[in-house]
Amino acid sequence: MIEEQVILVNEKDEQIGLMPKQEAHEKAVLHRAFSVFIFNNKKELMLQQRALHKYHSPGLWTNTCCSHQRNGESSLAAGTRRLQEEMGFTAELNETTSFIYKAPFENGLTEYEYDHILVGNYNEEPQLNSDEVAAWKWMPMDAIKEDIKNNPENYTAWFKIIFDKFYKFITL
Repeated sequence: MIEEQVILVNEKDEQIGLMPKQEAHEKAVLHRAFSVFIFNNKKELMLQQRALHKYHSPGLWTNTCCSHQRNGESSLAAGTRRLQEEMGFTAELNETTSFIYKAPFENGLTEYEYDHILVGNYNEEPQLNSDEVAAWKWMPMDAIKEDIKNNPENYTAWFKIIFDKFYKFITL
């Protein structure tokens, strides 16, 4: 199996190369990524719990899905693809903002990403890919904010950053 490549970018999100995903995380190289936030009609956010065998942040709660764009793939196309692969459904997505963050992990890997925030609406139950996702739930935004404050260790680094600094870009 060929290892997935990530798109290396500069701080203006201009592509400067490709690198195997694992190597990019080992070397803490800036690369393009996206985070999908799916809301239902009650304005609750669909959270996923990362699979317990993930190479970083296993078992932590986070946004509906996230991953990396492939070479030549738009953020919206990548978000749609990954939403289907991880959560078993598609939804119309809109890009709201993007930002750079850096988060080192205890296992020596580092997420250094130019992250594009994608937002959509869906009201059904997902069909989880158990290789990617352990569980899911709907949660109101104020309840998430409160739980992050009280239990930050239960959430991924990027999710906490987005909730803290980019909250207005993830509400519908």
